[in-house]
Amino acid sequence: MSDNSYLKDLILLRNDPSKVGAVREAAERGEVDAQYALGLIYAEGRGVTIDLAQAHFWLSLAVEQGDADADLLRNIVGSQMSDDEYAAAKRLRAGASLRIVGGTQP
Repeated sequence: MSDNSYLKDLILLRNDPSKVGAVREAAERGEVDAQYALGLIYAEGRGVTIDLAQAHFWLSLAVEQGDADADLLRNIVGSQMSDDEYAAAKRLRAGASLRIVGGTQP
């Protein structure tokens, strides 16, 4: 992981939804640390409602960029997901693939 402050800032982000937007913007630009951080944010409900489908989605994007820590966390998140949550995560991934092929970011 690089020296971006996304992970350091998570300590301060425990219940501060105003900080999530900046992390999301960086994740949408493809910054791997931000994708991991956003996955963790959704997995633990740091400033947002816990959403395991979103967590799995963002962690999957980080995994695709070679982030081994994201792979570990994604496996933990996946083990806690219901079938419906997993299906929702797959739909998010399919939608992101379509947007990337069409020339826009997820």
